Amino acid sequence: MAALAPVQVSPLIKFGRYSALLLGIMWGSHRFRVNKAAEDSWRAEEAERKVIRDAQKAEEKLRFNREELLYLAKQAGVKVPPNF
Repeated sequence: MAALAPVQVSPLIKFGRYSALLLGIMWGSHRFRVNKAAEDSWRAEEAERKVIRDAQKAEEKLRFNREELLYLAKQAGVKVPPNF
């Protein structure tokens, strides 16, 4: 089979391709900036909620540990002071 000669691409088609490429890059850059701003604000809010959630989790863990110790003390027959 004979090798085919390269086809001459129309300058209009070349212009259209490069225009689409540049517009795509610009659109992607714009969307990245918009999404990054939204994501940054969401991450800041999530960090504030995490502090609150961690404090609640620690408080719940302390309460559970205290209840468990009181239950174990009761099962062992140990007198627990009322302010414990």
